[in-house]
Amino acid sequence: MEKKEIRKLVFARRKEMSQQELEEKSKKICETVIGMKEFREASAIYVYMDYNGEAMTGDLIREAWKQGKKVAAPKVEGSEMSYYYISSYEDVKPGYFSIPEPEPVNPACDEDALLIVPGVAFDDMRHRCGYGKGFYDRYLSSHREHPTIAIALEMQMMEEVPSDVHDICPMYLVTEDRVISG
Repeated sequence: MEKKEIRKLVFARRKEMSQQELEEKSKKICETVIGMKEFREASAIYVYMDYNGEAMTGDLIREAWKQGKKVAAPKVEGSEMSYYYISSYEDVKPGYFSIPEPEPVNPACDEDALLIVPGVAFDDMRHRCGYGKGFYDRYLSSHREHPTIAIALEMQMMEEVPSDVHDICPMYLVTEDRVISG
């Protein structure tokens, strides 16, 4: 399958999932991530703001704040993506494609922060199909020290996701049912 077809299939699956099912599965995913060494040892978490049926990140964000970790969210700036610290949900507002983004006030600078990676679809080799704009691959290609954990719902898993030379696989992929590592 081409990435365009994969996106169409996963977006259709997202629409079929109830909000309650999304919340329950996201909670399981977040509990797994919170229990991982990478989360426990991180002093900072770079995390996407979930939108439109993605695996929800609220539990990760709240737990990081509770543990005194710094939390940063991404902001699209032209063709690049940067991270800015947030200390509450009041620090974000609809931005690129109406996705919640932080104000560009407090630039994040933790090159070893745990980075939580979103995606439209993944396979068992941790290949990722994103939204097609390449923001995460570009960011990660110039910020290589981040430990990375992708989170996804099991329904986002494909038999195979086409990969390109510039694609960067996350170190771990966590779904509600399993953890896949390299």
